[in-house]
Amino acid sequence: MNGFRPPLRNVAFCSSYIYSPRGPGFVSEASRQLCARLKTADVAWLPRCARTVHDQAIRYEALAGLFAGDVILVPVPGSAPRSTRVWAAERLATALYSVGLGSHVWPAVRRLTAVRRSATAINTDRPTVQQHFESLAIATRAQPRGRLVLIDDVITKGRTILAVAARLHTAFPDADIRAFALVRTMGLLPDVARFLEPCQGVVRWAGGDARRDP
Repeated sequence: MNGFRPPLRNVAFCSSYIYSPRGPGFVSEASRQLCARLKTADVAWLPRCARTVHDQAIRYEALAGLFAGDVILVPVPGSAPRSTRVWAAERLATALYSVGLGSHVWPAVRRLTAVRRSATAINTDRPTVQQHFESLAIATRAQPRGRLVLIDDVITKGRTILAVAARLHTAFPDADIRAFALVRTMGLLPDVARFLEPCQGVVRWAGGDARRDP
């Protein structure tokens, strides 16, 4: 049995939208279109989306708490080492910063080696937490002064977020590390009635894998 255990076992996160990969209804289809625009890092659409998150943070206590104070936005790296390919999480982080959510964007984590893209892999072939963790490196030695909020486009099980948080924890063990994913996948629901639904949850290491709740 693999003895890997991430050095950080729990990461609190917030999310704004939900995504249904297979739901037949109009809202589920709209959620898929939203997810597709997010993946392409549509520069005309992302600022509007960031303003929606800002408005939610005014009304939703968990989001307000996540972005309150001296918050540093840390984009979650893409599946491959930095290249010319669009990095959606970094553009999302920049859009959130532009509406006042966070003190600055800090690309503190980089991908050393490529992992399979989860969006194009079947469940059994998606990278594990260990594979993510071992493919990542800290890009700076600067000590953070403020809460670190990982910014990702989509969260499914939470393996990537847990691995990035664990890698940051190895370098900055005293840092307050949390996460924000714009969209969370709701693959077990047959359909969804709305796709703008903020939530607060946690990603845990349990049974040898990441587990997201809710």
